Amino acid sequence: MLLVKKISNLIRARFPYIYMTTYEEDRATSLIKKIAREPKLVKIPREVYIWTQTNGFVNEETEKFVTNTENPLKALDFVQNHEKDSVFIFYDMHVFFGVKNRNPDFELVRKLRDLLPFLKTGQARKNVFFISPELVIPETLQKDMTICNFPLPTMEEIKKKLDSMILQNKSVKSDTLTEDDKEKLCKAALGLTLQETENAFALAMVNDAKITVDDIKIIMEEKMQVIKKTGILEFVQSDLNIYDIGGLDNLKSWLKKRNNSWSEKAKKYCLPAPKGVLITGVPGCGKSLTAKAMSQIWKLPLLRLDLGKIFSGLVGSSEENMRRAIATAEAVAPSILWVDEIEKGLSGVNSSNDSGVSSRIFGQFLTWMQEKEAPVFVIATANNIHNLPPELLRKGRFDEIFFVDIPTVNERKEIFKLHLTKRLKNPEISSQINLDDALITKLAEMTEGFIGAEIEQVVISALYEAFFENRALEFKDLEKTIKNTVPLSTTQKEQILSLRQWANVRAVAATKKEDLSQYKDTAAAEDINNIEKSRGGRALDF
Repeated sequence: MLLVKKISNLIRARFPYIYMTTYEEDRATSLIKKIAREPKLVKIPREVYIWTQTNGFVNEETEKFVTNTENPLKALDFVQNHEKDSVFIFYDMHVFFGVKNRNPDFELVRKLRDLLPFLKTGQARKNVFFISPELVIPETLQKDMTICNFPLPTMEEIKKKLDSMILQNKSVKSDTLTEDDKEKLCKAALGLTLQETENAFALAMVNDAKITVDDIKIIMEEKMQVIKKTGILEFVQSDLNIYDIGGLDNLKSWLKKRNNSWSEKAKKYCLPAPKGVLITGVPGCGKSLTAKAMSQIWKLPLLRLDLGKIFSGLVGSSEENMRRAIATAEAVAPSILWVDEIEKGLSGVNSSNDSGVSSRIFGQFLTWMQEKEAPVFVIATANNIHNLPPELLRKGRFDEIFFVDIPTVNERKEIFKLHLTKRLKNPEISSQINLDDALITKLAEMTEGFIGAEIEQVVISALYEAFFENRALEFKDLEKTIKNTVPLSTTQKEQILSLRQWANVRAVAATKKEDLSQYKDTAAAEDINNIEKSRGGRALDF
């Protein structure tokens, strides 16, 4: 209703040029026609003419073509000389406005400027709408052009489309589809155009002659098409779930409690949509794994933003790439935007080597994170937190900052159990090893200071030993691999200590509070004990 009021006010106030950016020409035109013909909205109804370069002007009511108006200059002559109250809609006029606002058709631009007095003060009330898939406005017309954002379909519009398709296709079974299921399907379709939504629903119906809540995956595939076309974002498909993450119970609990936070039920609690989390800590301890698992936990599309693809050689194109990436993430919302190793992408923020491009991109991203209203959850991962600008870390950007440390004994037991269970499915390979609690506990105690990635490699390397000798896996294979591994906690002890000191007062432990006391007083883990003693209330449990 706000859009209807805005457009009707623009028409009544005789705004000359109104620019709408959308791929949905029919939907936008239908709304403009409805407003222009309604006396309650515009006081005096208007005729509606639609222009295309192939057909020229067509009167929408009589469906008659206006001859000799295919040329845009001739079309503007018709607008100037027309003596009735009218609304003129031009499709794809942006092709005459230049590439990236450069080298426009100067004769056409001049004609548009000459037309302004006739539109503003002429006897006939006339408005010109430009409907195009991209925003291109010549500099000399920027003061005379009004941009009107045309939103994607709402939940109500999508549900109306779904109901009408079910009604029209009576042979399609929908008896098991509850109102709650309909809400989930329609929410999954948010961010698609109405045509894309109709295509997704139609594909789901013809797939098995029925439509159920399981068809969400078909809608998600349609969203993948939208993301792939950007060339900046990557749609990450993952079969990982929360049970594939060993340990990190504090972080997992936090994420589970915020699942479905964009549902109608959450609105009853007046809950704000979560903004995002920053996960930092020791490399190889499950940060990226958590991001991938979130997609399955929340049943939302996971988009990976590669900041390296944002930066481009053309002046101004990097900023446009960031705008496109943000717009795409919002278009497929609710969604999860994953920025992996964010510190590397923002390394040039405090440098003058790129003429301030990094700073502008960073500022653009910060402003969006602070003010975004679309349900896009940002999960950023970082290994070297010291390289991040302090503005990114203040409250309001992220809901919480989690620190992932070297796994505790209990966490190492979980990780060993996960990897051994996943790989020892064949009885011939596992016949010489008993995966009981005693074995798992012994392995966990032998790998004090090992990170999750190192534990995985212990299992893989041990299996290679057995594979090479064409026999079943034995305990000695695991033991040998453990003894030959120098853990990261030894090779990068100083860097890990620095991370812990930073996280002590600035982050929440991803490990649950009870497990923090399990660190043993080995040389590699001694620093943890010293820091955890002073951690105080920061080791929160969610």
